[in-house]
Amino acid sequence: MTITTLHPGVYIQEIPSGVRTITGVATSIAAFVGRTRRGPENTPTVINGFADFERTFGGLWRDSTVSFAVRDFFTNGGGQAVVVRLTEQATAASFDVNGLLLAAASAGTWGNGVRVTVSSEVSAEIAGQLGLTPADLFTLVVTEVGADGAEVSREVFRNVTVVAGPRNAADVLAEGSQLVRTVAPLPATPPAPAAGVAPAAGGTDGTALTADSYIGSGKAAAHQGLWALDGADLFNLLCIPPLTLDSDLPAEVYQQALPYCVQRRAMLLVDPPLAMRADGQAPARLQELGLSGPDARNAALFFPRIVKADPTSEYRQGTFAPCGAIAGVIARTDAARGVWKAPAGIDATLTGVSDLEVNLTDAENGQLNPIGVNCLRTFPVVGRVVWGSRTMRGADLLGDEYKYLPVRRLALYIEESLFRGTQWVVFEPNDEPLWAQIRLNLGAFMQNLFRQGAFEGSSPKDAYFVKCDSETTTVNDRNLGRVNVLVGFAPLRPAEFVVLQIQQIARAQA
Repeated sequence: MTITTLHPGVYIQEIPSGVRTITGVATSIAAFVGRTRRGPENTPTVINGFADFERTFGGLWRDSTVSFAVRDFFTNGGGQAVVVRLTEQATAASFDVNGLLLAAASAGTWGNGVRVTVSSEVSAEIAGQLGLTPADLFTLVVTEVGADGAEVSREVFRNVTVVAGPRNAADVLAEGSQLVRTVAPLPATPPAPAAGVAPAAGGTDGTALTADSYIGSGKAAAHQGLWALDGADLFNLLCIPPLTLDSDLPAEVYQQALPYCVQRRAMLLVDPPLAMRADGQAPARLQELGLSGPDARNAALFFPRIVKADPTSEYRQGTFAPCGAIAGVIARTDAARGVWKAPAGIDATLTGVSDLEVNLTDAENGQLNPIGVNCLRTFPVVGRVVWGSRTMRGADLLGDEYKYLPVRRLALYIEESLFRGTQWVVFEPNDEPLWAQIRLNLGAFMQNLFRQGAFEGSSPKDAYFVKCDSETTTVNDRNLGRVNVLVGFAPLRPAEFVVLQIQQIARAQA
């Protein structure tokens, strides 16, 4: 900006440095889609621990494979998750509290345990501040009672009214209650005092989910089902557990989820089919999933399923899909070593897992690894570990450049970080000063990754490059309003096979 000089003296001008720091995005936010006991439907909800899941979605439930996957995610080191609840024909419990119609905050039988009490204990001072009389106000006490009759939670809303204003019951409950909502229209007068009003109509959990629950017609346009994740700013790992504990997820759901993951620069964690075994039919089981082509770089399958105690069945051993536990191991590895480290090896232990559905031998592992199946193994002392880190394009026959999971995830991390970190470039003057700023900022980001050990090479020039100049952006590109940036990197590939050569040395006689 030019300074107007009108009188002799010293003028100070601040000059922009051109430095716009690019911050790396999170790498291990896991998204879970499926059935839960309670919670908002078709709404991506961020949770930061299993306690958050219990408060919002009702905790473990035998009909909810998602609940067990989320538990496994946090047990194995996960930090943040996004949960989308899906339902089929579920209904919410409703109440008639002396003319005030209420409904449970979400569908499900959990709402049948909600009790509402209306009290006339109000504040005359607050009534005066609102321009009302004490008779216009009332107090709502909402409690949730568990199956054993014990109180689970309690909410108290004092000095609410049916009159329009800051203490209107509809607005207060919508903003502050996790248990109930009002049903329009509100009555003209406050409800009379009542104690322990039970639901007039019960809530139901609905029926089991189907493929249409995830990918039905019109759900993409309505941002429902799988596409409810459109409302999530970022997720890196997508887990869609099977419909039930003893079934598979329909292959067509995976087939729709994979291109969506490519679009969102995320990895799809695929659970093994129930019929899959370490035998000659394994390739056929993979083909039945229909996950092939370049998009399969964004998917990884882990076999077998895991066995652990089931709190919903008197802690008897149950078999569960491994996607949640794998997502937790990935998150733990990212936090300790970085996204470029393969989430496998003796440090990639499966916490809380008492056994595996199939305990593989080296020979069986050798049948699955070459076709891109990541095995879970049990070793003495070490315990249960992840023993594979390939994408579903990781078959030896394909020779794909994104054969390995850490290489693909590093590429996705760089893409998402640079995509978000270069938004300021849009509509800037497209000339050398802009190109220099792009090279400076992207180069600083890549140099930071190099210093952390993310790339192969002993020097920056061997590890990465950032090119943005008149060669990448021609005159025709500038006329079209384009600026082209070329970024390259040399990824680190995991040492999947360690070969030790031992030789006996023959010493000459003295």
